[in-house]
Amino acid sequence: MLHISNNLSIPQQEIELNFIRSQGAGGQNVNKVASAVHLRFDIHASSLPETVKIRLLALHDQRLTKEGVLVIKAQQHRSQEKNREDALLRLKELIIQTLQQQKNRRPTRPGRSARKKRLETKKHQGKLKTQRKKVHF
Repeated sequence: MLHISNNLSIPQQEIELNFIRSQGAGGQNVNKVASAVHLRFDIHASSLPETVKIRLLALHDQRLTKEGVLVIKAQQHRSQEKNREDALLRLKELIIQTLQQQKNRRPTRPGRSARKKRLETKKHQGKLKTQRKKVHF
């Protein structure tokens, strides 16, 4: 069971783990040991609350398939167990990220002193440009 928060957890049956060979350099270890992990998590079939499912599906993440399956590939470590823990941790962090609500941005306006300073710099730049002109006698 993957514990996300005090009142939210995912049963192990909903998480599918496939072990595959890692990519890249590594010699004999990479060629013969299936240490990389493909974690597949079907959001539609999960026991997560509907609000969390909607937020997860609304993510514009390349790891999310059209069918609503989240695929996480972990291959940083040499051992299968560490890659498994890494994949589960990344799934947990992604769900925690969707649980946190974003604050609504309140649009603000510049203050009086900022407006005054902007106008002063405009006037100053204008004076400099007029001083660059040719002088006529």
